[in-house]
Amino acid sequence: MITRDDLRAAVGAGLVSEAQAAGLVTLADQRVNARVSATAGEEPFELFRGFNEIFIVVGLWILGMGWFGVWALIAGTSNGFGTTWAIACIATAAVIAVLSEYFIRRRRMVAPAIALSIAWTFNAFWFWALRFDSFTLLGGVDPGIIALPLGLTVLTVAAFWWRYRVPFAMALMAAAAFGVVLSVLGAATGQDATFAGVFMLSGTGPFAWGTLIFGLALFSLAMWFDMSDPHRMTLRSANGFWLHVIAAPAIVNTIALSLLVSGQTWALVVLTAVLGIVAAVAVIIDRRSFLISAVGYTVAVVWTVSNGGSAAIAILLLGAGLVGLGAGWQTVRAWIMGAVPDTLRDRLPPSA
Repeated sequence: MITRDDLRAAVGAGLVSEAQAAGLVTLADQRVNARVSATAGEEPFELFRGFNEIFIVVGLWILGMGWFGVWALIAGTSNGFGTTWAIACIATAAVIAVLSEYFIRRRRMVAPAIALSIAWTFNAFWFWALRFDSFTLLGGVDPGIIALPLGLTVLTVAAFWWRYRVPFAMALMAAAAFGVVLSVLGAATGQDATFAGVFMLSGTGPFAWGTLIFGLALFSLAMWFDMSDPHRMTLRSANGFWLHVIAAPAIVNTIALSLLVSGQTWALVVLTAVLGIVAAVAVIIDRRSFLISAVGYTVAVVWTVSNGGSAAIAILLLGAGLVGLGAGWQTVRAWIMGAVPDTLRDRLPPSA
């Protein structure tokens, strides 16, 4: 086994550079930390690796504001898909690509990778939406033709993910794809696709089935990534993490709204039981992200649709359940995993 003293000797002998030696030490530390986390049963999660990354993200944010301001001055009051804004979007994509080459591929920074993924996604959506006249700088979104720009945004972000392998880009792709599903279903039903209208409509009819099927498909894709890396040592599990964050609300949306809009007194009780099933699935696959996303979205639905003391009590119980489950997650998981077949258990993260 090569020690740090060996690396120092290699640097002194000129076999490797100091930067290469530091990179090897960092990689070794990350792999050890990942093994420790997997052994302890903790779900790996990383938004940044130091304050320098936050420093760079703040710089990128300020840079983006200035960049947008300069192009706004150049474009003046022009609206729609003009030549100026087309050039601006293409130039922005080029700048993001250059920054990504350095901060993502070379420096392997987490927080800047997330920030650049978000910037790439918004820039891509803006470009395609302006191209098809579905979005204006001074107006809003035309739901009748927004599906095509969203779909092209998914493909554009997929190209970014293929090049830089940023797991957070998976969530952005999934969110844009979810928008495609909602806009297509909205156009098919002839309903006004306002945010409130889409939200309520997704509890019944084709919206309900569309969001449910989309959520299950996304969950299946997330599980494919998870099962290919049960010890969560690679970026495949990180891809699964972010897909679960989007899949859970899509699945819960239909069930929660279908129950709550019924107006029955027992709806909250049934919804709590459904969330119990979701919690069991989350424990088995060892994905807190799946459960917290589902519960968080359910709280938003309950708060929006239901009124009165029953909603407050339901939210209180959900919070208490999350706290309790978080405290005893590994104990509960060890107990449940005893009933899981060996063929499936071997493809899931080990229980403590």
